[in-house]
Amino acid sequence: MFGKILYISNTEAHVETPKDGSIKDDIMNMHVIFEDEKKKILGEVEDTGSDIIKIRFLGEITDGKFVGGVIRKPTFNAHIRLISPEEVGLILGDDTSSSFVLGESPLYDSHPIYVDINDLFSSHMAIFGNSGSGKSCGVARLLQNVFQNPKLLPFRSNFFIFDAYGEYHNALQNIDQINPNLHFKFYTTNINQTDGEILSIPLWLLDIDDMALLLRADKHSQLTIIERMLKLVNIFASDDEMSTKYKNHLIAKAIMTILYTNQTASSKRNDVFAIIANCSTPQFNLEAPVHGIGYTRKFRECFTIDTQGNFPESILMTEYITSFIDESLDKYEPKEVKYYTLEDLEKALEFTLISEGLLNNTDTYADAIELKVRLHSLTISENSRYLRYPNFITMENYIATLVAKQGKKAQVINFNLEDVEDWFAKVVVKIYTKMLFNFTKSLKNRASIPFHIFVEEAHRYVQNDGDVELIGYNIFERAAKEGRKYGLIFNLISQRPVEISDTVISQCANFLIFKITHPRDLDYITKMLPNISADIVEKQKTLQPGTCMAFGGAFKIPTIVRMKMPDPAPSSSSCDVYDTWKAN
Repeated sequence: MFGKILYISNTEAHVETPKDGSIKDDIMNMHVIFEDEKKKILGEVEDTGSDIIKIRFLGEITDGKFVGGVIRKPTFNAHIRLISPEEVGLILGDDTSSSFVLGESPLYDSHPIYVDINDLFSSHMAIFGNSGSGKSCGVARLLQNVFQNPKLLPFRSNFFIFDAYGEYHNALQNIDQINPNLHFKFYTTNINQTDGEILSIPLWLLDIDDMALLLRADKHSQLTIIERMLKLVNIFASDDEMSTKYKNHLIAKAIMTILYTNQTASSKRNDVFAIIANCSTPQFNLEAPVHGIGYTRKFRECFTIDTQGNFPESILMTEYITSFIDESLDKYEPKEVKYYTLEDLEKALEFTLISEGLLNNTDTYADAIELKVRLHSLTISENSRYLRYPNFITMENYIATLVAKQGKKAQVINFNLEDVEDWFAKVVVKIYTKMLFNFTKSLKNRASIPFHIFVEEAHRYVQNDGDVELIGYNIFERAAKEGRKYGLIFNLISQRPVEISDTVISQCANFLIFKITHPRDLDYITKMLPNISADIVEKQKTLQPGTCMAFGGAFKIPTIVRMKMPDPAPSSSSCDVYDTWKAN
């Protein structure tokens, strides 16, 4: 079928095209064997011409196994033939107890392509492709194949899907019909969706870094304010004696600071009343009784100004205020995290402003006011409904509730984020990623509970943000670099890989590349992906919808994979303009 070998280099061989017309089929991308007495070299046809067929070397078949890479080259006398049906399985994967069917080969009569579960799911993966190339269908089919695998019931799997458009609900909601031990759980940001739970995040589980992202802090000075606010909110969360005592201490110190300034009496009074207006207690409010010897004044009456511009009751007022100052409270730290609300946070921020003396520091006060405005905007916005968890819960129990459905284990947890703004959706994904990352790190048995995070439209969330400059790290990058060993695995789905953090992409070991045509994206993945070649880039340009180039640690060689249409399909199809235009 093939002519003689004319040229051999380190990477390819040029073979004479037979003149007798013995090659009647399309052999582009087909695999061939160079065979002599001592070795079998696998190659792939990458170019055919009237005179020469170019064949790229892929690896060697030794003792019935395929080994990637070629050290020894074929001789000029080697026999060349198409790969046999028995040998196809060596490159398209083996049907073993730990493998499942990913798709089928369009080159070899729909031969099934098997992938080892560990090879594919123990490392980060990227799924790229244009809109309409079949990414969503491919991901849905991938997960359906996992659950339909007759050799394994993935009961302890945990797939968290952050779904920008609510596409995967339809494709995965009925996995219990595959097996009654499989369950799908649905969280949504659409309050009109009745078949899921409204997304709800417990505020007290957020730390300083989380809160900084939520309040869109952009200055390091704001981190100190947030840290103080979180300390105070935990002290104030319980309306007990200690809470009131601490509040009175802060108010008293703030008022005394004002009274010791060189301001006029009227300015001092205005500043004190401003504090009382925002931070009040039964002991510190305008109507609170202040007892002297044989008489009583209301708190506001202590700030009456006489004709000389002084406070006649300054001694009474000072004694009353200083009686609430307890310097030991400055070192007090709350012993436990407690339930609190956004409104509680606002109140704690008000006390932060007075306790840190920010009212008299123009620069810091401006930074604090930015946080105050953003926190209040969040509190009164529709997004606040997603931060109002109804009762106190610990981090471990909260994560347990995420993967539980009516007392049973849920394997797919789908978050529909289509009804919130991009900035808020990004923060939500970061918060959950950090929760899961920290949880996996805390496990005594490392990687004993793997979590697989699928991020649809990853270019909207996994970006080169300013997080590193503000809080010292980007959680996606940290999880990508460290998460694999703890069992936290990323799966990025995107039509614009150029907009994704290059650090995260560099940690991906497996790739499913559907058709991509944008020059910037092609140039980017060519430079970024370790296993990609110019040949792969060219092949993916001509792929049909639902077909991808698969390569990486889970694949013996870069492989063209045709994915079956998922059943049921995700809600990702294009608008049927023709039917909608027709008159009834």
